[in-house]
Amino acid sequence: MWLIAGGTGQLGIALGKVLEAQSIPYISLGSVELDIRNVDQTNQILQLYMPTVVVNAAAWTDVDGAEKNEDNAYAVNAIGAANLAAASRTIGAKFVHISTDYVFSGEGNQPWKEDGIHSPISAYGRTKSAGETLVLGVYPENSYIVRTAWLYSPWGKNFAKTMQKLALTNDNKVQVVSDQIGQPTSALSLAKQIVTLVKSGAPFGIYHGTNSGEASWFEFAQEIFSAIGADASRVTPIKSEEYKQIAKRPSYSVLSHNRWAQTTISPMPKWKDALASTLSDLELDSNGSL
Repeated sequence: MWLIAGGTGQLGIALGKVLEAQSIPYISLGSVELDIRNVDQTNQILQLYMPTVVVNAAAWTDVDGAEKNEDNAYAVNAIGAANLAAASRTIGAKFVHISTDYVFSGEGNQPWKEDGIHSPISAYGRTKSAGETLVLGVYPENSYIVRTAWLYSPWGKNFAKTMQKLALTNDNKVQVVSDQIGQPTSALSLAKQIVTLVKSGAPFGIYHGTNSGEASWFEFAQEIFSAIGADASRVTPIKSEEYKQIAKRPSYSVLSHNRWAQTTISPMPKWKDALASTLSDLELDSNGSL
C-alpha cells in the first residue's frame, strides 16, 4: 500500500488517480490528518497503516510567503521531510520526496544535472535544499528524491488554469514574464512517472521529474491560448523586474534528464504534449470559474 502525504495538493490528487487506475491500494492524507511537522503523529500514522511506499507531496509552496516566514517554511520543507523519511525508515518503506528546481540558482544556460551543487536564491529554495540534505542524511538507502517544476493540473490553483480562464472570459491583454525559462510540468504526467519509477526498482537517489523541453512563462501562456483557440497575440512579454515579486526566481532552471538513461524508464513526455492532454480536462463552469 502507498501512503501520500500532502494528498489534497495537485500532485497528491494526481497520484491518487494514477494509483487507482492501476488498482494499487493507497491512503491519501492532507495536513489535518498528517502534519509532518509532528514527529509523534507522523510515526503513529505510518505504523498504523504500514505502507510499503511513502510519498512526501506535502510542502510549503508559497515562494513569496517563505521570504517572511522562512522558519515556518523550513518546518514543513526540511524538518517535516526528515520526520517522514525517518518514520519510513522505521517501518522499512520506500520513500519518495518531492523537491524543486529552486534548489539551483538559475544562473547559466545549461540544464541542471541531478548531482549539481545546490545554490538557492530564495528562502523557499533554501528550505527545499535543506529538505533534500536531511532526507538523504536520514534514509539514503531507500529514498528517491524527485525534483519537479512549474506544476499544473486540473485541480487547485495553478498557472495553466489561470491562463485558460483569462483566455476564455475576457479580451484583455495578458502580460507574462518572458525571461524566466523552465519546464511546464503536468502533475498527472509526474504522478505516472513516480509510480513507474518506484515499481521499476530503479536505483535510489535523485531524479528530475519534469516534462521534456523548455519554455518561458510567456511561451507557456501563448501555447495555452493557442491550444484552446484563443488569440495568442493577447499575451505580451514583460521582464521579471517589471513584474514585482518578493522572492527572486531562477532565470534558467531547466533540469537535465540524464539519470533516466541509467534506468529502463523513458524521460517524461514533451511539455506541449502533456499540456494538450491536461487542457482537455479543464472546463469552465457556468460562472466562468475553473
